[in-house]
Amino acid sequence: EQPKESPQPAPRQIFQERQRITGLPLYFQDYLSVRHSRCKEFRVYWTELRGTMLFFYDDKKAPMYSQKLDISALTSATNVYPDENGSAHFILMLSNGELELKANDSESGKEWKCFILTVTKLSVPPDESLLPGQLTRMHEVLEKEKKRRITRNDCSSTSLNRKSPPSSTLTTMPVCFYAVSRQEATEMLEKNPSCGNLILRPGRDSKNYAITIRHELDAPHLKHYKVMSKGTSYIIELERQVTLPSLQDVVNYFVTQTRGKLKPFVIRT
Repeated sequence: EQPKESPQPAPRQIFQERQRITGLPLYFQDYLSVRHSRCKEFRVYWTELRGTMLFFYDDKKAPMYSQKLDISALTSATNVYPDENGSAHFILMLSNGELELKANDSESGKEWKCFILTVTKLSVPPDESLLPGQLTRMHEVLEKEKKRRITRNDCSSTSLNRKSPPSSTLTTMPVCFYAVSRQEATEMLEKNPSCGNLILRPGRDSKNYAITIRHELDAPHLKHYKVMSKGTSYIIELERQVTLPSLQDVVNYFVTQTRGKLKPFVIRT
């Protein structure tokens, strides 16, 4: 008999999980080679454009992203001529630095650039080389993004009128979230103390989360806290359970309770 292959998550299941985690509509996806302005090497990610956010996944079938980037403050997207392998190479100029991207081929690179400009500038780029089918997709994405922003603004104003915390309306993950294991989070905090001392990470199952912190007292102290997802709320497993409406509120709770001694871990790029 042939050995049975281990079951892989169904594409629909992966899509639904990513949709739940990001809370944003998917506009475009493909492999991209990515390099931040201070890095020497490109790194390949399965990349998704959702709203005005780029989500980078280490694996095409991973439900949890490893990095994300807000491109809403894009100032320009500049083409670099294709390299010797025929890859399309372009640079995004953002308010906080540059991001270099390489697509597999010139056609994919052109689509990436046009989709990014469409969602950030809220207009389809006047590119005559776009095919009719591509133009149709750009206009569909443009209409979806316009509606998303109107809905988001309506929800925000409703929330503010009810005097509920603005953070409870956020659907994106906190900046200190990393799709890493307990051991990896520990190493990140030990090696980069200047970046912060609090990491939000996935729990051992895909439904819940955990907080890893590194306290500098007489000697460095590491602690881990479970954050359970229940309905639309999150419960911090402390001596006395604390229930909060969002993951951002969970992070804020640790910061305020320690009077700012705990700081979200953010890798500066």
